[in-house]
Amino acid sequence: MARTKKSPRRRRRLAKGIIRLFATAAILLFLVYTPIFTLREVKLIGATYLTPDDILRVGEIYYGEPLFKLETDSISNRLRNDLRVEEVTVRRSLPSTLEVEVVERKPIATISCDYGYLDLDRNGKVIDSYKELKGMPIPMITGAQVSDLYIGDDIKDEPIRKILYYLQQMDDESLNKISEVAIVEADYVVVYTDMARAVQIRIGKLERLEEKARLTETFLKDLETNPHPVEYVDFNYTAPFIKLAQ
Repeated sequence: MARTKKSPRRRRRLAKGIIRLFATAAILLFLVYTPIFTLREVKLIGATYLTPDDILRVGEIYYGEPLFKLETDSISNRLRNDLRVEEVTVRRSLPSTLEVEVVERKPIATISCDYGYLDLDRNGKVIDSYKELKGMPIPMITGAQVSDLYIGDDIKDEPIRKILYYLQQMDDESLNKISEVAIVEADYVVVYTDMARAVQIRIGKLERLEEKARLTETFLKDLETNPHPVEYVDFNYTAPFIKLAQ
């Protein structure tokens, strides 16, 4: 059987395709390996505790690496394995920057345990443990003690999780003004301010927590300018009740 000869037009198309393929590969190699597109800066967004050096170490990244060789998904996964990181997004920014946007886990309450104290984040995860109390300006949850919990574990106790939900509704300024959240009874909670004269904020039942958190924020802000000494405020009712000190 006679072989079919390729037409000149087909040969030209094939040659053009090969040339385009080599040209594309050459461009890709240039982009990957050119010194212009090498990592020179890590831009960290949304971090308070983490540093760019932390990102380099945990993400296994090195300055001078080709920017296009960095696998952003793999870096994100490695960073999520760090207990301090709740969520992270990693993206390249030409010509030489890696942008890392993080949501950090931060402590919003401390609670005693069988070997000392635990710091809890808003989701009830234990993010630190220690034997002696630290001077961090976050509330202490009292009236309850947990056991057999360590860094990385999650709190399962429902009243404690509700208290954490209440606290996470408030801004940092308000949280810093609260010294204690006391579980007085199974479902009755009292908050104490950390001001010169401690004021009771009676939260009562662990319900309507978003509303009670907003009321707490407003009360704490007003308390600084209120000329009348307050003994306690009660948010357990639909209409808040303020008792002035005698």
